[in-house]
Amino acid sequence: MAETALNAKQKSIATVASYAARGNQDGLKQALIEGLDAGVSVNEFKEILVQTYAYCGFPRSLNALNTLMQVTEERGNKDELGKLPSAKPEGESLDYGTENQTKLVGRPVEGKIYEFAPAIDEFLKAHLFGDIFARDNVDWQTRELATIAMLASMNNVTAQLNSHINVGKHNGLTDEQVTEILEIADKTGVETVLFGLGEENTAYAKYFIGKSYLQPMTNEGIHASNVTFEPKARNNWHIHHKTGQTLFVVSGRGWYQEWGKPAQELKAGDVVNIPEGVKHWHGAAKDSWFTHIAISVPNEGATAEWLEPVEDEEYNKLK
Repeated sequence: MAETALNAKQKSIATVASYAARGNQDGLKQALIEGLDAGVSVNEFKEILVQTYAYCGFPRSLNALNTLMQVTEERGNKDELGKLPSAKPEGESLDYGTENQTKLVGRPVEGKIYEFAPAIDEFLKAHLFGDIFARDNVDWQTRELATIAMLASMNNVTAQLNSHINVGKHNGLTDEQVTEILEIADKTGVETVLFGLGEENTAYAKYFIGKSYLQPMTNEGIHASNVTFEPKARNNWHIHHKTGQTLFVVSGRGWYQEWGKPAQELKAGDVVNIPEGVKHWHGAAKDSWFTHIAISVPNEGATAEWLEPVEDEEYNKLK
């Protein structure tokens, strides 16, 4: 591992933050145990899981804190508690928070959204940066590491994720460390695949860009398989001959496109019916894992004709 990659404690905090953001208590429990064994203190984890509410909501934070409490009790309350934060600075939280936010980001934070809704600007400055980020038993770099892991574990927050990646780098995170945080967040998502991840789809890898995973669900009769795509992964344009296919979207965010038509965004619960003979492709969005169940009726002579890949230039136009 490169010298600039995450150390054991940083990896643990990123993993815990990601599981907390996803609401995966089983994964969180194991990550907390491993983190406590790696030397993360109870109070450090408390700080990260309290901070979770600011980015993921009170339910995620409260559930995660309950899991931490359960873990510490099961371990006999023998883990290192760690430091408590210093006394809160004197003065108004809004003033102190504005100063903290400016230092954290490297410049004053302004924008139309804060003019449109001044209350959110005040809450961010006074509470998030004036109260939470003023608690100094966890440094700002660690808080940003955790925030990046949380946002990378959520859908449709790409702008905020990119913003916090920049803030994290401003506070000392390296490109290699950020990459590893994003990889950790990806892996915590893989483990939530409903029907299991299956094996890497090596047999069809030459027809895909990026990695996919295949979990067959039937051995006879109707063909059904659970297919999971890593972020940015997609299959080539292809045509089903003498049979159609139906996709049931299980989790994540992805795309389906028929030749000559605009791409269709897909989310959990969506169903796509693909007629016989239609040229198409499907795969994950740039910022999300994507899982669907593919079902087809076996017919004599049914084949899939694999065609050209979906080039990066066209794929990157999708949001």
